[in-house]
Amino acid sequence: MARRGARRLVAGDPVSWLVVERGWTVVDAAGKKVGKVDEVLGDEPTDIFHGLIVDGEEILAERVGEIREGEIRLA
Repeated sequence: MARRGARRLVAGDPVSWLVVERGWTVVDAAGKKVGKVDEVLGDEPTDIFHGLIVDGEEILAERVGEIREGEIRLA
């Protein structure tokens, strides 16, 4: 039986860049840890994601493969 109403995020669910927080883990395409998110770069009013600052280095949005609850995987 399916329940309707508020949906709870389950670990691994894809999420919007708008919910990414400082401290989330960033891994490469093979799953090796690259670092932690310092800052999210984007324009919230227009919903344009520019990238991330990870351990002091900029990672452009086109390098991001997927965003899941608590983890960003690079392409």
